[in-house]
Amino acid sequence: MIPPNPPFASPEVAERFSAIAAPERATLLALRDRIFATAAADVAIGTLVETLKWGQPSYQTVRPKSGTPIRLGVGKSGDPALFVHCQTTLISDFRALHEGDFICDGTRALFVKDATAALDPRLGHLIHRALRYHLG
Repeated sequence: MIPPNPPFASPEVAERFSAIAAPERATLLALRDRIFATAAADVAIGTLVETLKWGQPSYQTVRPKSGTPIRLGVGKSGDPALFVHCQTTLISDFRALHEGDFICDGTRALFVKDATAALDPRLGHLIHRALRYHLG
């Protein structure tokens, strides 16, 4: 199991997290931990690469065609969010399963209220599906 708060892959990623206000940063770091823990628990997912994409921390499987990238950031509303590629069905499927329980932005973002909400098992399922998106 990956320990909580694994080291950042680069100073740029660390700086990006440092630039986010404390309450939102805590939520995004909890989601980051969840992403790494999910990958560690499923050998089919394999190793993740942490980079910046569009100025946001991004998590991509090393193994080609296994998962779709997950990005973490703050949405236009100021709320912490988990972003996926807008052409996937991940957010629309999630919204259909959990109608009214979460706030989403189209097909690309799911807003997470706080670090406690980041522990919701349903979010773990979404993260798992994203990291295995091309595996089925």
